[in-house]
Amino acid sequence: MDDALMAHARDLADSNRYLTLATIDEDGRPWASPVYFAADADLREFYWVSSPTAQHSLNLAKRPDVSLVVFDSTVPPYHGRCLYAAGTAQALDDTQIHRGLTIYPGPASRGGSAVSAADVTGTAPWRIYRAEASALWVLCPRPPRQACERHGRTDDHRQRIR
Repeated sequence: MDDALMAHARDLADSNRYLTLATIDEDGRPWASPVYFAADADLREFYWVSSPTAQHSLNLAKRPDVSLVVFDSTVPPYHGRCLYAAGTAQALDDTQIHRGLTIYPGPASRGGSAVSAADVTGTAPWRIYRAEASALWVLCPRPPRQACERHGRTDDHRQRIR
């Protein structure tokens, strides 16, 4: 694994509050949803809280395959900074909630509100979800219209880091 690219990916996860979650409905149609998230230190697990009646939650109940994107929209045009992942996701059951709540909502500096187990169980209108990333990529960092130092390419391209 390239430590510099992993550090770049970690910075993207730490400095951005939202990811775009892509799910698939039972008819095979894609659905993309922005969700506030927090990730574990290794970027293997991404957590968010949603209503189980949200379209992406309904999709996950039928088809757990997901992809996600964390995109830094604060950079100028053509300075793309992006983290991609693919894997599976599900609502956490009662035995998994404690781990999820040790990661979500992340540090207070990210602005998320504290969540308790009571907020995501029983009759509460929310559940906590986890995507387990089986693959992880970053948009290879490079100055606009300049060749990437790693690959010599001048086009936007992903580099797999796991």
